[in-house]
Amino acid sequence: MLAAIKAPFIDWSELLPFTVLTVGGVVVLLTGLVGTQRFRRAAVPLLSLLTLAGAAVTLLGNWNKPAVIVSGALKIDDLTVGLGLICLVGAFFAVILALRVDNEEGLGRGEFHTLLIFSVMGMLVLIAANDLVTLFIGIELLSIPLYVLCAGEIRRGRSLESGLKYLILGSVGSATLLYGLALLYGATGATSLTKIGTVLTSSGAPLHDSLFVAGMALIIAGFAFKASAAPFHQWTPDVYEGAPASITTFMATATKAAALGVLLRVLAGPLLPAINDWGPIVATISVLSILVGNFGALGQDSLKRMLAWSSVAQVGYLLAAVVVADQLGIQALVFYLVVYTFMTLAAFAVVIDNSREWEEGERMSGISGLGRRRPWLAGAMTVSMVALAGLPPTDGFTGKLNIIAALVDGDWTWLGFVVVFGSLVSLAYYLRVVAAMWMKEPSADAPTTRSRTPEITAVALIAALLTLGLGFAPSWPLDKATEIGQKSVSSPR
Repeated sequence: MLAAIKAPFIDWSELLPFTVLTVGGVVVLLTGLVGTQRFRRAAVPLLSLLTLAGAAVTLLGNWNKPAVIVSGALKIDDLTVGLGLICLVGAFFAVILALRVDNEEGLGRGEFHTLLIFSVMGMLVLIAANDLVTLFIGIELLSIPLYVLCAGEIRRGRSLESGLKYLILGSVGSATLLYGLALLYGATGATSLTKIGTVLTSSGAPLHDSLFVAGMALIIAGFAFKASAAPFHQWTPDVYEGAPASITTFMATATKAAALGVLLRVLAGPLLPAINDWGPIVATISVLSILVGNFGALGQDSLKRMLAWSSVAQVGYLLAAVVVADQLGIQALVFYLVVYTFMTLAAFAVVIDNSREWEEGERMSGISGLGRRRPWLAGAMTVSMVALAGLPPTDGFTGKLNIIAALVDGDWTWLGFVVVFGSLVSLAYYLRVVAAMWMKEPSADAPTTRSRTPEITAVALIAALLTLGLGFAPSWPLDKATEIGQKSVSSPR
């Protein structure tokens, strides 16, 4: 009987990015167990950066080379490559932001970086998933390391609280998603996304099945939790504030790309025939996220909590692009995910750099007068705030303009007005940060010495320059996003 079992054919060249992350993660873990502390502090981050860079290079080699591998479990296409690179970039900068953090008394340096690498691999599996089983494996491989990383600073109560909240609420989100996947399988009789799409397109019978509708709603709810969209956002401010700053940065960028990428693959792929059912649901979540996120950020004194509420609103803008589910919508989503990554990196890098200098650095009072103390850092934060608000000449303006154009073209004009309204509300708290940096006097307790973390300052400046550069010259990323949009549409609208 064993002789009759045939193992699936595996194209190892297509699977190379996953192999690089797996081998690199194990090597990083073992390296963290040997040698002196000085050796580990240098070798572990270096190997982590090389692993992430190697995975990015091998993933980029799959551009314009679509393939379905491992018996249809994974789909490697331009959407996988584009969003996977965003996740790898987020992890790469998270390693740099954590360089001077001493994890020896909490998570060992090897464990910290290994968990980060395997979380990224979960994101790649999730984005590339072409089967319901693979999709759930990806979501768990993404989430479980993040639960531990959020609680990584075990001597700090807020970090432990952050990890515990994320674990409990994350488990609820995963259970909701799993229940939805089970109902979708029950309604269609298939786990392959390709076969599910074929069943819905050929017969259309499951579209009117209550089992199918319930499963679809639960799937959207599960992914909305992972993307921190309202009303599934309650965990976001507390987790963002309590988690280590580098992990917060990673979650704010990479996790959103993975969750929205797989949501797009499912809704704009096999479930596209049901757009009349899921479109209003996603549009409602988008509106709630925009309103709740922007109004929730208005009264925040903590910069990390303000950015957490802001991220809820930003997810609302991204979900508005998902609603369109055509070439323009996918293009707008991918482009905005790219620019949102750099905007967010710049903001969190400034907060991390300032908070390393003194305890009040994460609060509004701690950033007052930053333009006089650290003008380059204040400049990077200014660019980030202006871009997140969607003002020209930054890439944030171009990104939101594309989303609004896609909404108007897809007959969702009213949702475009909600995006504009949310952007107007966001000016109140984004420009408040800018005013505090340039128009207020520094606190008497504010440090006057130069930064002792030049690598974090460099991350802030690089991200800010890219934010400005993509605003003045958005052609290349827009062209690539357009290619992804053209190849990701399952059928014409």
